[in-house]
Amino acid sequence: MQVKKSQKASLEDKKFVYVLMGFIFVLSLCYVALEWTEKEVTKYEVTDSEFLFEEEVEIQQTTQETPPPPPPPAVQEVEVLNVVEDNVETESIEINTEDDKETEVVIAAPVEAPEEEEEEEVVFVVVESMPEFPGGQQALFKYLAENVKYPVIAQENGIQGRVICQFVVNKDGKIVDVEVVRSGGDPSLDKEAVRVIKSMPNWKAGKQRGKAVRVKYTLPVNFKLQ
Repeated sequence: MQVKKSQKASLEDKKFVYVLMGFIFVLSLCYVALEWTEKEVTKYEVTDSEFLFEEEVEIQQTTQETPPPPPPPAVQEVEVLNVVEDNVETESIEINTEDDKETEVVIAAPVEAPEEEEEEEVVFVVVESMPEFPGGQQALFKYLAENVKYPVIAQENGIQGRVICQFVVNKDGKIVDVEVVRSGGDPSLDKEAVRVIKSMPNWKAGKQRGKAVRVKYTLPVNFKLQ
């Protein structure tokens, strides 16, 4: 059985029309695509804030003072040399190179330089740091008790007393210038007190403003019979 097709249902006749419509559609799409542009929209906000104005800065042009012209160079004086001809006589100076035996040469004796007098060092009585016996006061009393020898004459006569002596403690701590200020009543007591003080070891020197100085010290020595 053969299948019959209707001429109205046949698409072969309309094939060309459909192809043209397809071309037109495609070209329309391309045209739209090419002509399509995105516009930027800028929003402006108006506020009540104060407007800013640029300040006009006035530039003042200062006139520059031109420096004064340099002083003219100093004119150097040219020394004029007088040329003397050979025929002109000039003054001559005679120089005597021979020694005159009759001339006496006096040589003054050398003057001796004056000797500088040594300044006497001041002896202080009271200073910031007083002299001290090695070990302190207790060591001083112990030294006197162990080293003082009671004179035999004073013992036999029953003489007792207190000898007050003064001496100077030098910068190096040595004891010098020992003297009796007040006698103990007998020369033997005074002599023994001076001997003991002179035999003492060096003391710790006194200081004034951090510097060692000479200080006068007073020391009593008691002689008492038991």
